[in-house]
Formats: sequence, C-alpha cells, structure tokens
Amino acid sequence: MFRLVFLLLPALLASATALADNRLTIELTGIQHDRGELSVGLYQDPKTFRKEPQAFQVHKLPATPGTATLTLENLPAGRYAIMAYHDEDGNGELNRRFGMFPTEGYALSNNPTVMGPPSFEDSAFEVVEGGENRVVLEVRY
Repeated sequence: MFRLVFLLLPALLASATALADNRLTIELTGIQHDRGELSVGLYQDPKTFRKEPQAFQVHKLPATPGTATLTLENLPAGRYAIMAYHDEDGNGELNRRFGMFPTEGYALSNNPTVMGPPSFEDSAFEVVEGGENRVVLEVRY
C-alpha cells in the first residue's frame, strides 16, 4: 500500500502543479464611467448561467472608465462562460426594463449578439491547462 502511494505521488504533484499554473485574465472594455462597481460572474454549469448566486466565482471591482482587468489564478482547466455587468447604482444586481432588457452596462464572454436571454453555449470558452488564458469582453450600455 505504501509503495502504491509512493508511486502515485509524482502524478499527484504534477496534477497540483498544473492546476496552480492555470490563469485566466479577463479584460472588460468600454466602461463608460466610474459610478458603482463591476460584477464579474464565472460559470461552469450551463444550468446556472446568469444566476449570480450560483456562479462558480463572482468578483467585484471598482468601476473605472475605459478598461478594467481581473486575473483569476488556480482555475481548474475546463469550459466556462462569463457574464459581467456595471452595477451603476450599487444595488447588487443587473437592472432590467420589463424584467428583460438591461438598463445597465453588461458583457458576455465571446461578445455574442443576443436576442433574448444569452446562452452558456454562445459565451463558452476553454481554460487550458498550464497556460495563460485571456478573454476580452465589451461592455454594452
């Protein structure tokens, strides 16, 4: 038994090292002003996409005109999607007209053109193992 653990140890260490190397840089462009904050939700599961309380990770950043950058480290390799929004009034949610149309700036990974609710598939991208991963999202107002 001890010998098996000893033989598996290099593989386990290599796996942990690969995980530590996975980095994702998220760049949000087109931010119009510095009121409020930016909320960036990272999703792994298509069923929870756009449901911020169920996101894999959520990060809040101060709003800055122009471009904001967020770097996430130690991410498992895999398929993800991002939905971000500019919470201009600081109420903790994306405001919508008639419950559907965003009235605050929002952004999706892959910058898809959407008619109706955005889908995970249209925004999905891969975080590859052991590398630098970068996505650029355009904030739309």
